[in-house]
Amino acid sequence: MRTPTRARNRPIAPFALITAATLLLTACGSGTDDTVNASARSDEVPTTDVVSAVGKDEAAAALLPSGASSLTIAVSVSGQPPGTSILDDGKTLAGQDVDFANAVAKVLGIRLRTEQASFEAILPALDSGKYDLGVGNFGVTDERRKAIDFVTYINDGQGFATREDSKLPKVTDLIQLCGLNIATGAGTTFEATLEDSEHLCTDAGKKAYKVQTYNEQGATWSSLQQGRSDIVMSTINGLRYAVAHQEGVKFLNEFHRLDVGFAFEKGSKLTPAFQAAVNSLIADGTYDRILKKWGTTGSAITTSQISPPELKE
Repeated sequence: MRTPTRARNRPIAPFALITAATLLLTACGSGTDDTVNASARSDEVPTTDVVSAVGKDEAAAALLPSGASSLTIAVSVSGQPPGTSILDDGKTLAGQDVDFANAVAKVLGIRLRTEQASFEAILPALDSGKYDLGVGNFGVTDERRKAIDFVTYINDGQGFATREDSKLPKVTDLIQLCGLNIATGAGTTFEATLEDSEHLCTDAGKKAYKVQTYNEQGATWSSLQQGRSDIVMSTINGLRYAVAHQEGVKFLNEFHRLDVGFAFEKGSKLTPAFQAAVNSLIADGTYDRILKKWGTTGSAITTSQISPPELKE
């Protein structure tokens, strides 16, 4: 379900304070205090093949509805691992979501027709039938579950990062952000969380925080680096990767955990097969290999679920 998107505070200055390699890679992802693995610490997108050896699981494939041999998947290209990036050839997509989608396709013996789409456009398009499913680090929320079905494959969450010289403490309550400028992605759960809680500051007699939304992660980090924003709210794995590849910024803390899943139109008959496929990947070890490749082992789940209730903390 799309959350309101506003074109606010778009930067016009170049993204000069971050390395060129990072600029080509920048955006979304969760984790714990795990360090990013060696391949993810390089300036190149990890390309280790962890999918081609995956075999078909006949029991999982039998759960597919008749005729579902080729599906259209919408992929949100974020630019920064573990989110989806475009490799140097200008066409090949690589990222944690891509690996999971391709591995599931191998388990089910189906072909995926991949289309790139903006993060905020994918969920509304599922209901129209434009896509059969979508990936883009979509967190499972109770609000989204009203219109979308999910098959979970990882546990992610909301977190914060800031400049290295910032005196901001760990954020345990959004009221700590009163009077600050907060940069985040347009159409995300982060924007929705911030907007839903905007009243907290004025209710307490404090100056409201200002939400600055951006469609590109590069613009988000530029806003922080250049002082137009005080703090970034994004996905935990994405934040950890980003701060590992930039000078002058630091990961602040996790704020709220969310399950993440493949997104489908409400009532889709594809979900049981996809759930079985994810569980097959967990059982045969492919799941762990994908997480190790992207440095996200702290986000592992033990079993896939279909549209579970939103995690409450």
